[in-house]
Amino acid sequence: MMKNILFRADSSSTIGTGHIMRDLVLAKQYPNSKIIFASQDLKGNINHKIVESGYEIEILKSNDIEELNKVIKKYNIDMIVIDHYGINYEFEKKLKLENQKLKILAFDDTYEKHYCDILLNHNLSADESRYRGLVPNSCELRCGTKYTLLRDEFHQQFPKKVETKDKNILVAMGGVDSRKLNIKIVEVLCSFKNMKIDIITTTANKNLNELKEYVGNLNNVTLHINTNEVAKLMYESDFAILTPSVTVNEAYFMKLPFIAIKTEENQGDIYDYLQRNNFSVLDKFDTILVHKKIELMINKLSFKLINFTKLTLDDKKMILEWRNAPSVKKWMYNRDEISLENHLAYIDSLNSRDDRVYFLVKNENNSIGVVDLTEIKREKSAELGIYINPKLKGYGSLLMNKIIEYAFNELNLKILNANVYEDNLKAINLYKNFNFKIISTAKDKNETLHNMELINENR
Repeated sequence: MMKNILFRADSSSTIGTGHIMRDLVLAKQYPNSKIIFASQDLKGNINHKIVESGYEIEILKSNDIEELNKVIKKYNIDMIVIDHYGINYEFEKKLKLENQKLKILAFDDTYEKHYCDILLNHNLSADESRYRGLVPNSCELRCGTKYTLLRDEFHQQFPKKVETKDKNILVAMGGVDSRKLNIKIVEVLCSFKNMKIDIITTTANKNLNELKEYVGNLNNVTLHINTNEVAKLMYESDFAILTPSVTVNEAYFMKLPFIAIKTEENQGDIYDYLQRNNFSVLDKFDTILVHKKIELMINKLSFKLINFTKLTLDDKKMILEWRNAPSVKKWMYNRDEISLENHLAYIDSLNSRDDRVYFLVKNENNSIGVVDLTEIKREKSAELGIYINPKLKGYGSLLMNKIIEYAFNELNLKILNANVYEDNLKAINLYKNFNFKIISTAKDKNETLHNMELINENR
């Protein structure tokens, strides 16, 4: 039986375009239903997108409940999808009381109270437990990446990337760029060499003419207005600078590294989640901090993981020199000097093992350090080890970032463990900065050894 579904959402130069865009994705999940949108005719709206998608639209003069009720009765609506910060619990409850058979699906990403049958929070940061007491007991909760709304363009196949000396950077500060940051970010990016920059925006951007004029003078910057190729641009990019919003869900799906700059208060939950999980974030735009974040990102992207089984003899000898250095050796289980013969024999033995991987980490200028994953188990856990070239300083966080990303994204591991001596305060602080928790302690050679654990929250 065909159902009549009403979407209540607005778009404008102030509100942005994200609500309508994600509603259009959700609407496709109901192919056998009659879809109607109810939206106001606000300045900078994208109501034309609704019409272009083949749906009917009722133009509202206000956000008044009585006006919306007339539309519900006119179309004999079975379910209403509410994607609007201006509609609250009391509004929803009144709608329900006046339309007993009406089903309500409410979007939420700020953990507000709702009177609904289904609550949808499709963000990376969504936490089902936080809705306890905020929705009726009978409410169906749809939270997290399982429910992420992605346009069809994100599910297509892309050709293999062509490697170039340029770094491809995507700037996506929202369809309206409410804080007018596009130009400021590009100015910072242009202080680096070999930058090819793509900017995504829409006609809802009040500063579009100024942005067009600015970009017109730059050969390395391309402006994309109302583009349907966001997924393609993400795929072709080395990293993105974006807001902690729905765009983060898309970048995460595309495995695109990013720097997220908070521009609105309603981005707080995603921002906090990203910060807790060691993504690169800023709570506001700051030229100096953005420059540092970009520099770190470039360094991180230049890191290469070279499996020990593919090392040259010189690489192997170099690693042995690090391993036997007093500053490294004193934190090892085995503090004996390792001979070259035993060292080479151990590396050769790795060819026949699938329970451990060792990597030499390099960037364009240096050999940085060693990271390893050992005792890789079927239950998706592994023990992590890390040590840095004793001649270098300041690379711990970059190394940790690289190996956690590899372990969780490439190997799909669920848990990482690390055993760290209590007196190794530098290492303990590094692990804690990446949210490793001490779960147990033990004695080793009369020294206290902490077992630390990191759980992949997305598995």
